[in-house]
Amino acid sequence: MPVPSSLVGCRSEKATTEVTPRWSMAYAAALDDSTPCYFDTRVKVSFVAHPMFPVCFEWPVIVGMRDQMERAGLKLSEAMRGVHASHDLVIHRAIHPPERLTTIAEIVSAERRSPGAFLVTRLDTVDESSAPVCSSWYGSLYRGVDLSGPDCSLSAAPALPSSKTSPPSRSTSVVHVSAGLAHVYTECAQIFNPIHTDASVAEAAGLPAIILHGTATLALAVSRIVASEAGGDPRRVARVAGQFRAMVPMPSDIAVRIDARDRSGDGEAIFFDVLNDRAAPAISNGAIVLR
Repeated sequence: MPVPSSLVGCRSEKATTEVTPRWSMAYAAALDDSTPCYFDTRVKVSFVAHPMFPVCFEWPVIVGMRDQMERAGLKLSEAMRGVHASHDLVIHRAIHPPERLTTIAEIVSAERRSPGAFLVTRLDTVDESSAPVCSSWYGSLYRGVDLSGPDCSLSAAPALPSSKTSPPSRSTSVVHVSAGLAHVYTECAQIFNPIHTDASVAEAAGLPAIILHGTATLALAVSRIVASEAGGDPRRVARVAGQFRAMVPMPSDIAVRIDARDRSGDGEAIFFDVLNDRAAPAISNGAIVLR
């Protein structure tokens, strides 16, 4: 069955999450990021979660939307063809565990692309005082699945800054991806998708082997860029965006390549990509905006 564009406008139930220090510390540890502000609970004002931590409490909301998609006619086998194709996270403020946060999602666009139907889900998270914490635009590509109805869009993410600097790149750092990283990341992030940890499920999905989560690859890049470009202060990160492309096998080495750094509004924008072990772009059009 095709994905119906009438799904645009569908909203999830509100989901409330307890973000504990144990959970946020485990997430940073999975990334082998030992920045003190992720672990030193003695200094409450500076103890924060990793900038990519919102993917942890957003994932169950994304999964919960699948029931609506199935009721609209999308088969489970077709849903399994969905891949996380793009991610754009706006961070209104850093997360200071322990916190109680509430997230709601809405499918905001659907369009035809040559590989399949492309849906974007917007997720908004607020704290107990209803103040905004973060907003994400989560792009899903359903490979080989058509879209029924016209292309439709309710809203889009704010325009990203563009680089005014030409290559060559500013710097490149190599990051080793261990054989068990997907399993560690799954448990520490509490993001379970068996294509990343179960070889039989990965094979059934047409993959050569289990692969690293796109959000894990992006988080590894964010860690390196915070260390090298933000003075080790993740509270400066206001936005993280990128498009997921080539697979990252395990074990392997990836290269985080910083292409440019330019002024952007009240801060600066870091433009980057991530190459896998075959020099193919695992993440392209990456951007991090710093306060």
